[in-house]
Amino acid sequence: MNMGEEVSHLKAHVNTFYNNGALQRASEQPHLKTNQKPSQINKKVGSQEEICRSLNLSRATVRKIIRSGVTEFKYERKSQPYPVLGPWRARLDETLEENEALPKKHRKRMTKIWKELSDDGFGGGYDSVRRYTKNWRIAHGRQQAQAFIPLIFDPGEAYQFDWSVETVLMDGALTTVKVAHFKLCHSRMPFSIAYPRETQEMVFDAHDEAFKFFGGGCINGIYDNMTTAVDAILSGKERKFNKAFSRMCSHHLVNPIACTRAAGWEKGQVENLVKESRAYSFTPRLEVADFDELNARLQKDAIKRAKELRHPENLEVTVWEEFQQEKPLLTHLQKPFVGFREKTVAVSRTCLINFERNKYSVEARAVGRQVQLQVYATRIVLRQDGEIVGEHERCFGRGKTIFNPWHYVPVLKRKPGALRNGAPFRDWDLPPAMTQIWTHLRGTSDGDRQLADILFAAYQHDIDVVEAACEEALKSGLRKADAILNIVSRRTNPPPPKAIEPPAHLQLKMAPIADCARYDRLGGSHATA
Repeated sequence: MNMGEEVSHLKAHVNTFYNNGALQRASEQPHLKTNQKPSQINKKVGSQEEICRSLNLSRATVRKIIRSGVTEFKYERKSQPYPVLGPWRARLDETLEENEALPKKHRKRMTKIWKELSDDGFGGGYDSVRRYTKNWRIAHGRQQAQAFIPLIFDPGEAYQFDWSVETVLMDGALTTVKVAHFKLCHSRMPFSIAYPRETQEMVFDAHDEAFKFFGGGCINGIYDNMTTAVDAILSGKERKFNKAFSRMCSHHLVNPIACTRAAGWEKGQVENLVKESRAYSFTPRLEVADFDELNARLQKDAIKRAKELRHPENLEVTVWEEFQQEKPLLTHLQKPFVGFREKTVAVSRTCLINFERNKYSVEARAVGRQVQLQVYATRIVLRQDGEIVGEHERCFGRGKTIFNPWHYVPVLKRKPGALRNGAPFRDWDLPPAMTQIWTHLRGTSDGDRQLADILFAAYQHDIDVVEAACEEALKSGLRKADAILNIVSRRTNPPPPKAIEPPAHLQLKMAPIADCARYDRLGGSHATA
């Protein structure tokens, strides 16, 4: 019960006591004059004293309720005295004026303003500065509620995009993830997908996954001024989008629209989606094994939520049902956009390149020259002269080295002893037959050289061919590299061509006979030479 209800309830009790007591006592004492005031009657019969005793109130309070009819008592100060802040008001007004003129990101907090005043000798508390600032903003029109106009979008007209930062328990460790959110403006269908980073290649992959989920795209895409998309903010709504982001939009036939700076309400639908997703999917804190499990959970939650919620503009259907009506009107789904971030990196003499504080191996033939690193959302590709010299799953940790042992096999031809302690060959998972041959040869004196020859044959041809040759050699009781390479040669070299049999009418009927006497009968100088 609030204050107003308590006072109203109190007045009802007072009036009940007053009416019952005064009228009843007056009827019992007919000698009282009828023109006496109720207070005089009340004084004589003693009803106010009864009210005060039963309700535990002062007589002044009871009298005020009876005479004035007031149901709520509130003290309002007409003018606020500033005994301590008074000498500092001019300085504070100037500071607030300068602070409000700054962009929102660069404005000082009230605690900082109070700290600056205190350092200069102000002896008042923080609350006095906060209250004065609140009244100052109201007086100067800086703290007024903004009005908005509701927007309506046609099917397939636009979607909104935004990022959020969430925390999950991934593989037993507390992990911060970046979640890309999409929302179709007409049907309000949501889609969310999580990544370890918020970089440009993640933006490209998120659009591919979202359009695959929706079954198509929209004419317009509404974004904030994220650095992965916007290079420069010009006057008004004009923006200079970077080339890679523009290529992605052209590929999906999307017209990008950037919001006004610090005006998140221009994409209010996806801003609300961030809050809803945080409450619906990330509270309480999620426990997942990896990003695949997390994204599968987010997609499942999006569909479940869409089937439960009523469409805000058409309460007769759910968001999911409205999405099914909009889906055929989306733009045709193109092939996935091959979006990557590219940079040039150097290759060390150990066949390694550095990227994001991790090391990745490349083929030995790339040593000594720079390679082009193409960074995708989940993988990296290394090219030199247009040829792929390395490809790895992307690692998002730090201080790790990712080897591909096959990149170092050509070096083993010159240094077979590296098989014993070479870092790329530790815990190398080879097929069963090759592993059995490896175990046998490592115990021999020339085993490293033989193993290097077998591995180089698998590098040149195909590991399945060498594995089949090892199986055949093991069945025959052979363990040497020469026998295995012989089998590989027979399997890989083409058989000799068959003899061509000429047709019957071109075959010789009579074998030719050599007759040197014909040369003697030629005559002339040739005959007597």
